[in-house]
Amino acid sequence: CKIVAYMNVSWQLSQLQGIELEIESKGQILDESTRQLGESEALVRAQVKLFAVQQHLKELKDKQQSQEWEVDGLRAKIVAAKESLYSGRIKNPKELSSIQQEVSGLEIRRHQLEDEALAVMGEVEEATANWATTEGEFKAAENEWRNKQKRLSKEIAQLKNELSQIKYKQQLALAEVDPGAVDSYYQLKKQKGWPVAKVEQGMCCGCRLS
Repeated sequence: CKIVAYMNVSWQLSQLQGIELEIESKGQILDESTRQLGESEALVRAQVKLFAVQQHLKELKDKQQSQEWEVDGLRAKIVAAKESLYSGRIKNPKELSSIQQEVSGLEIRRHQLEDEALAVMGEVEEATANWATTEGEFKAAENEWRNKQKRLSKEIAQLKNELSQIKYKQQLALAEVDPGAVDSYYQLKKQKGWPVAKVEQGMCCGCRLS
């Protein structure tokens, strides 16, 4: 009878350990899934890259606008200077020569600015194309992240439900085992890890000894 009782307790503890192993496994999966909730590194990198590209494009557009305003201002000055030059109001040769030099200098500066503006326009077009590509990459990363978050949320809810059911089984299993055996089980578990091991062909599968 004692042997039968001992074998029964061993079987009960083995069942309890199996349940607790399942709890540990599910708990690890739950912890990992929970850890993955929130912003991913890939999404943050894509967001930072998009912001940098947007800033660069904005700077180029501001520069382009500033150049266009400056070119418009030079054109207005050139028109006003030429009007004075050809109006016939100015008779002094020295003053006429000074205005001609001024117009010539304004024309040179205008051509320089127009060339610079053309170069910046090309940079703006290239930066705009780069922004479109980067925005597409960000949206793809964001969409992937959202889908993953939905999947993780469902997995976490399912794992929590499964853990709740398994822990209920654990309580039922504990209620069936002798309290003294339960105390010994948890003391051994604390000291040496999982305390119950199968014996196959006279050998312990835990410590590999006879």
